[in-house]
Amino acid sequence: MTKLLVVVGSIRPVRAADLVLPWLASRVNAHGGFEVEIADLRDWALPMFAEHLGTVGDIDDPTCSDPVLRAWNTRVREADAFIVITPEYHHSLPGSLKNAMDSVWPAFGFRNKPVAAVGYSAGIGGGSRAVQHLAQIVIAADAVPLRSTVLLPFVQTAFTTAGEPLDRATDIGLRIMLDDLAWWATALNKARAEGELAPGQTRMMSALTSA
Repeated sequence: MTKLLVVVGSIRPVRAADLVLPWLASRVNAHGGFEVEIADLRDWALPMFAEHLGTVGDIDDPTCSDPVLRAWNTRVREADAFIVITPEYHHSLPGSLKNAMDSVWPAFGFRNKPVAAVGYSAGIGGGSRAVQHLAQIVIAADAVPLRSTVLLPFVQTAFTTAGEPLDRATDIGLRIMLDDLAWWATALNKARAEGELAPGQTRMMSALTSA
């Protein structure tokens, strides 16, 4: 079964992600297409990214400068697909989330895997600009951002006291996103099993040094 890692991007004590996550987790588990794990960045004391080839060591089994970085790289590398929950801060995503994604560079853990996004905000935008920025980061990580996303505007009033979304389109949109994510995960799992090219930057460095 597809191993899905749900990444909670905000670490703020008063974050609205705590309204979103219970609903999302219940729907993902009910979908039946995934083996689900939650990666709450509150639980990962990741240092600010400062890795380089000297600290990584063997690129096929990266050591990193901190055990938590190696554990984080391993956790991401073991997943087949991702859902990222992100708020919007100043037209972008939280620094904690960007740092966590940068920190996976040694293991290429997102490479050739699908990444879906659930954005939220206190206002009308629903985290759309954070999700757009996330897609750029996902592409740079050699991953596949999904077109189908879920946006939650006015998140503080988006759910009932029982945790159900007030707008039925929210559930429909999530179901579409999960179906797409399962399809892409299956397709990319098959493609990876049949063989992957080395990362483009690795091939570039090899070509330049051998010329």
